[in-house]
Amino acid sequence: MSFDAANFDAEQAQTLARKTFEIEAAAVLGLAGRVGREFSEAVALMLACRGRVVVMGMGKSGHIGHKIAATLASTGTPAMFVHPGEASHGDLGMIKAVDVVLAISNSGESEELTAILPVLSRQGVPMVAITGGVHSTLARQARVILDSSVVKEACPLNLAPTASTTAQLAIGDALAVALLDARGFREEDFARSHPGGALGRKLLTHVSDVMRSGDAVPKVGLETPFTELMREMSAKGLGASAVVDENQRVLGIFTDGDLRRLVEKGADLRSSKTGDVMHANPRTVRADALAVEAVALMEQHRITSVLVVDAAGVLCGALNTNDLMRAKVI
Repeated sequence: MSFDAANFDAEQAQTLARKTFEIEAAAVLGLAGRVGREFSEAVALMLACRGRVVVMGMGKSGHIGHKIAATLASTGTPAMFVHPGEASHGDLGMIKAVDVVLAISNSGESEELTAILPVLSRQGVPMVAITGGVHSTLARQARVILDSSVVKEACPLNLAPTASTTAQLAIGDALAVALLDARGFREEDFARSHPGGALGRKLLTHVSDVMRSGDAVPKVGLETPFTELMREMSAKGLGASAVVDENQRVLGIFTDGDLRRLVEKGADLRSSKTGDVMHANPRTVRADALAVEAVALMEQHRITSVLVVDAAGVLCGALNTNDLMRAKVI
């Protein structure tokens, strides 16, 4: 089918876009009036499931099914997608009696799906159907029916699945939200299933994961000459140095900012000892604290480095903003 750019109607495209949004919004809003006992039964069935929620669907409904399965799995409900066509050729063995099937079909008559319904029924697998065909073959086999019917598709020909797939997706999201709430699913739980995301890094990364330790931590004693203090800071590249006693307990800190302020005052540093120039009682953080707590501490006190200590105040590490940025915590 050829396209004539010269005859492209930009206004018509914008009109159809607006109409698509209106039709699909109406389809979703129409679902709200149908939420009742059936929806609660579907949620209860999935909560009681000892196996997985197995999502199935053909064509566009299958694409929606993939997304619903992924959303369920990432919000605390074990789930997977099984293709109905592949199920007839061996993948049906993936589904057990302890599972719950969430079958999606606008008409409820998809051949690949209806072909395996009798087998699932004989296995005693409970089924929830998301379908616009509430009197269809799929609906008759399902224990719970969630009506996803729409008045019309957004497609001008009323053929391409548009509003109907939007309705299916919305029902899947509603199930996931209700399930995560019923399970008491929290931010920490979400983070554990999304360790590579920003939330995962914030809620799972601890100070011990990003701090410098051992010889990488700059440290000197109270009587260390100022010149040696500068060499230690330059060699370790933290922008600061811990000041510790003979038992490695933190007494103070000296930073690049402290050096700058002393120079601005015209202080004679050549004969100074570390104890003369350090900042006593510095801000510290524990190794088992979340890295975001270190970020909050640094932002609150406008510092760029922080020392890490144990319960006895013994130095065990250090970190600065660059370390946190490399870990993508900030």
